[in-house]
Amino acid sequence: MICNEETKISAVIFDLDGTLLDTESATRGVLNGFLAKYGKELDKEKEEKKRVGMTQQESVAVILKDYQLPLTPEQFITEITPLYRERWTEAKALPGANRLINHLKKNGVPMALASNSLRENIDVKISHHNGWKESFSVILGSDQVKSGKPSPYLFEEAAKKMGVDASNCLVIEDSLVGVKAANAAKMKVVAVPSRAEADCYLLADTVLHSLLEFQPELWGLPPFDDWIDNTLPIEPIHVSGVYVNGALHESTENGTVPLPGQVFGLFFGWGKVHTDRNFKVLVSIHLDHLSHVANKRIINICFIDPNSDHTYEQQRMQIHLVGYTRAFDNKEVTSKELEKLEEYKSIARASLDLPSFTYSF
Repeated sequence: MICNEETKISAVIFDLDGTLLDTESATRGVLNGFLAKYGKELDKEKEEKKRVGMTQQESVAVILKDYQLPLTPEQFITEITPLYRERWTEAKALPGANRLINHLKKNGVPMALASNSLRENIDVKISHHNGWKESFSVILGSDQVKSGKPSPYLFEEAAKKMGVDASNCLVIEDSLVGVKAANAAKMKVVAVPSRAEADCYLLADTVLHSLLEFQPELWGLPPFDDWIDNTLPIEPIHVSGVYVNGALHESTENGTVPLPGQVFGLFFGWGKVHTDRNFKVLVSIHLDHLSHVANKRIINICFIDPNSDHTYEQQRMQIHLVGYTRAFDNKEVTSKELEKLEEYKSIARASLDLPSFTYSF
């Protein structure tokens, strides 16, 4: 969607968890461990239908009901919050988050942070991210307004504090409740949903797989200027697993953090097996539409260095993605795209020789 002059965007309002920050990966296992103390076991089916975007009070009510815990909401919050706080400081920025924040700040675009988290929890979550707190002219939690998302109050209050009309605000969200809140506030909204939040496609103005796909110029904002010969340097994204028949089967052994749900597209970077030398790889990450497992991703590995593929079959491999080339449309890679494989390999090969794309294991 292209922004017209009547609705020119002059300010951006971000959600936090799942939009800018990968808090889900950082806090994985906290609830499971807490439930075990009460003789309860995590229900994976219920957890698949995450409480994405809920306020703390709403989320706690659902957990207490689902697991029949002998606690009041206040007792539950008192016991579990310190466990989450320890992990929140480990949460990493999602792909493209720092890039977008820094770009908008550099170009003088007002930004707000509006989250269904409590304000004090927001402060903890962003405290270890250099420059984030200073970048936002407004930071609001659900405890600072009448009610949180999907009500419009958070976004309306953010716009009011920035002195910008709602029609000139762009909201960037990952959850359905957040998209609904933006709609209710009569603001434009870009959704970058987790794979469990597919309903966002119906209500958002635009849906992206990750913030790396965001094009500011489509909203009347200054364009990025950081592409190098059709490739984009990115903060390294790490993934490991076993290499089998051209694909990496992701593993989270030894505490390895899985790829965030928003990692899709054509990337390139460096691979390593055991103590062997580093090797160059082109990596395609897209949904497996033939799988019976919902939202399963395929991580296809294409070796840029010759005669490498057979050498690493059935071996554990580390991959560090350092560059991004393009998005995929969530469909299978087409024959036309396969024909361009050599072109993509050539681009990646040349880029990986540049200082901007180096990486040391």
